[in-house]
Amino acid sequence: MYRFFKAVADRLIALLGLIVLFLPLAIVALVIRIDSKGCALFRQERIGKDKKPFMCYKFRTMYSTHVASPASNPIVKDDNENLTKVGRWIRKLKIDEFPQLLNVLKGDMSLIGPRPFMAVHIQNYEPWENQKFNVKPGMSGLSQIKGNVYLSRIERSYYDVQYAKNVTFFKDAEILFKTVGVILTGEKRYLTPVPEELIDKERAEFGKAQRHKK
Repeated sequence: MYRFFKAVADRLIALLGLIVLFLPLAIVALVIRIDSKGCALFRQERIGKDKKPFMCYKFRTMYSTHVASPASNPIVKDDNENLTKVGRWIRKLKIDEFPQLLNVLKGDMSLIGPRPFMAVHIQNYEPWENQKFNVKPGMSGLSQIKGNVYLSRIERSYYDVQYAKNVTFFKDAEILFKTVGVILTGEKRYLTPVPEELIDKERAEFGKAQRHKK
């Protein structure tokens, strides 16, 4: 029942957000164009629910949007030389993600869920990590309030899978509330590393569940 309510609420909030934020977002787009050459918005194919690809919208924060990142940890950090002056600020405030309200309105994404990555970044996933694709990707998620860029890929996958296995109103409300805290005080303050034994436990539980299905 909650997942149906969540889907409806996502689209209503996204529509309201786009209407209310239209002028501020238009100003951000203009500032990006003034600061550096190129379009203010860019699209990039990401992988969503059930591993279906979709075009994800973002504000451009780099001089070039064709930047390779390691598959082991596909996160652009704040000290990346390719970031524009304006880009550093809008990434810090998470404003670059706001165009994804369009993705939420279209039904490709949710307000809360695992962050979507490009196909190249999920090719080496272990089988248990793919459980994150049981839900729609989100603009913010559990791993984003647990340290995000300070986490390893495996740690982020662990949090994403835990979210996908237990989607509740209270968990979404907690993530939304703490996302505001992350924006105001930074991701490092919320860093919560995942002990290796918990990851091993998740691997074992997934393997056991798969064997019972056969």
